[in-house]
Amino acid sequence: MSDLSLDAEQLDRYSRHIIMDGIGPEGQKRLLGSNVLCIGAGGLGSPILQYLAAAGVGTIGIADDDVVERSNLQRQVVHADADVGRPKVDSAREFIERQNPDVDVRTHETRVTADNVESLIADYDVVVDGSDNFATRYLVNDACTLAGVPFAHGAILRFEGQMTTFEANEGGPCYRCLFPEAPEPGTVPDCATAGVLGVLPGTVGCIQATEAIKLCLEHGETLDGRMIFYDAADMTFQEVSIDPRPDCPICGEGGIESIHEVTYESTCAI
Repeated sequence: MSDLSLDAEQLDRYSRHIIMDGIGPEGQKRLLGSNVLCIGAGGLGSPILQYLAAAGVGTIGIADDDVVERSNLQRQVVHADADVGRPKVDSAREFIERQNPDVDVRTHETRVTADNVESLIADYDVVVDGSDNFATRYLVNDACTLAGVPFAHGAILRFEGQMTTFEANEGGPCYRCLFPEAPEPGTVPDCATAGVLGVLPGTVGCIQATEAIKLCLEHGETLDGRMIFYDAADMTFQEVSIDPRPDCPICGEGGIESIHEVTYESTCAI
């Protein structure tokens, strides 16, 4: 990474990073040499991708199998009216390429499943989960935890959001330490049925992007072991601790060794 040199345009583009204690030219080179996978190119994925690209993360992967719908445009700000009907990975890639030519964008037009998640995350240093369903959230948690890949989690609904980071360290917690299994189908509404404030994913996604950048820089304290709950209606932030569970089936002693021992349907049960 130290072999990377910054050219005159990069010195100008990233000048506000380069003058910072804690980043500097070496930190910017580290960002340019980093590989981050964003799962989902929707509400959360939009600000995540925007700010990872602006910061100069050198390789950004985008995994999504959806197409742009007009109802997305109230919050999914990397897509425009002209993109309706197009794959989200394509319009998101073009947005990033216009924003920062330094970034190598890798698109994965696929739904993340137990059959492909391990190969998807294998080429990336950090994963950011911008998915919108429990099955994918638990799959990302389990695959990243077992592979030792850190990931930043976010979720949104109506006026509320939640954010945390799991560094996948030995002895550290994972998502199942707080939520062992997904709720029964139908007990928690999704954004399509309950709605979501358009600016909410901007706040949550920006925090996720911040966590990913800190992981790439190896600087600062992440949310590992903590979850923030954000209420946009009341403009409040609450923090809860996430303690490792010794009996956690993923990160605890004697836990499972493969995601193929899990059913990622219904309650995502082991």
